[in-house]
Amino acid sequence: MALHIIVTAKQVVDPEMPISAYSIEAAGPRVVTPATFQPVINGFDENALEAALRLKDSQGATITVVSVGGQFALDIMKKALAMGADTLILCQDPLFAHLSDSFVTAQVLSAAIRKIGAFDLILCGRQASDWDNAQVPLMLAELLDVPCLSLAQKVEAADGKVTVEQLVPDGYIVAEAPLPALVTVSNELGAPRYPTMRNIMAANRKRPALWKATDLALDPALLTPRIELVNLAFPARTQQCEIIAGADAAEAGRNLALKLREAKLI
Repeated sequence: MALHIIVTAKQVVDPEMPISAYSIEAAGPRVVTPATFQPVINGFDENALEAALRLKDSQGATITVVSVGGQFALDIMKKALAMGADTLILCQDPLFAHLSDSFVTAQVLSAAIRKIGAFDLILCGRQASDWDNAQVPLMLAELLDVPCLSLAQKVEAADGKVTVEQLVPDGYIVAEAPLPALVTVSNELGAPRYPTMRNIMAANRKRPALWKATDLALDPALLTPRIELVNLAFPARTQQCEIIAGADAAEAGRNLALKLREAKLI
């Protein structure tokens, strides 16, 4: 029987965007980006989708991608379908905009997954590139009462269990858990595949499901953030430059080497 894999994906600000394009809205406080810069799917979530697609290629699987946000760029999110996912569900509601509390995000995702129904495996990116909290997958596993294996660079599923190569500082360990389970995937898995033209055209014909907070039967109390974002600011930058002189180029080079040695850089 083919696996049913759920992949969580987040729409984020493009991490390649220059810092000069950002601004901070003090009333939020939140980061504001110009409309000329398109968001992207979080890179680690694309790694998670690639892990799901490899399982689909090797043994067959149905892949459902779920995302939470206030407003989505559909052309961006449809990339998941163009890569090979079967279904895209967007939990889109103004109540979900600017969620900075990982617990609230996990509550929304857990409600969506319960609405989807039975699943075998949930794959999540190890963290999101905007806040880098790496909290939502662990909370989601707790809310759904399933085991969680984190930081996977390889994912295999067979005989009612999932087996992963789990990253550790000096290599990896092999860990396994019974299905259903949740796994967080790291970029060491390898680059996600590029959508083919055929899949892009097929994805353009598909319509994602749009679920509002009322569709998930969420208790409004669960959407109350437990964390308050008090302030948001750009990091202070200081630069200092010292010119190393010498009677000629050779002496200047020697003086530079001495300075670097004093700083224990060489």
